[in-house]
Parts: sequence; structure tokens; C-alpha cells
Amino acid sequence: MSILTYKGYQGRFEYDPDADIFHGDVLHLTDVITFQGRSIDELKTALADSIEDYLDLCKNVGKPPQKPFSGRFNVRLTPGLHQKAVRTAALEGISLNNWIAHAVAKALIAAEETGRHSC
Repeated sequence: MSILTYKGYQGRFEYDPDADIFHGDVLHLTDVITFQGRSIDELKTALADSIEDYLDLCKNVGKPPQKPFSGRFNVRLTPGLHQKAVRTAALEGISLNNWIAHAVAKALIAAEETGRHSC
């Protein structure tokens, strides 16, 4: 499987050798958005067209389009780990939210450097 991105939406696709076509769907939504093409360039165009059609449809029916990522997520920690994270953030003079955001960014940079990422 491979991933393409358009306007923050991620489309997962794969090649079907029997049909000689790439086909995919947009991830992280309950609404269904699909796309297909015979080349990667066609696939990129099809993804963009499908998302634009989705956004237009939502606008026409007065429904807010689903967003794949809000930038918010809940993290569950043990009470001890939570306490240590709060204390460390305070010692660094930043909020827990900013401390966690920095920790995630640092981990992603390390993953990229070692090739352990899926982006």
C-alpha cells in the first residue's frame, strides 16, 4: 500500500494487476471517498478531483466536510508517567501540551533519520 496526500486528506492506494489499474480510498473518514487511475499522475489527479467533489457536495448540502485530523488526540498514561511528564514540562517552563508536541516531533525526526517511518 502507498499513500498520497491532498489538502490534508490521505489516500491509500494499491495496484490491481488483473484490472491494470491503481485504486484507492481516503483514510480516517466515515464518509467514503474513492479514486482510481492507470498511472501515478492519473491517480494524483483522481484523488484531487474526488476530494474537490466531496468538498463541493458538502458545501451544496450544507454539511461540514469531515476533516481527517483535528490536531487533537487523547493520550492515556499511567499516573506516574503523567506526573513525571508534567513535572518535566514545568521544569522546562512549557505546558504539558507543548512538551508532548516537542517529544512527538523529536521522535518523528529520529524515525525519519533511521528510516522507521511510513510517510
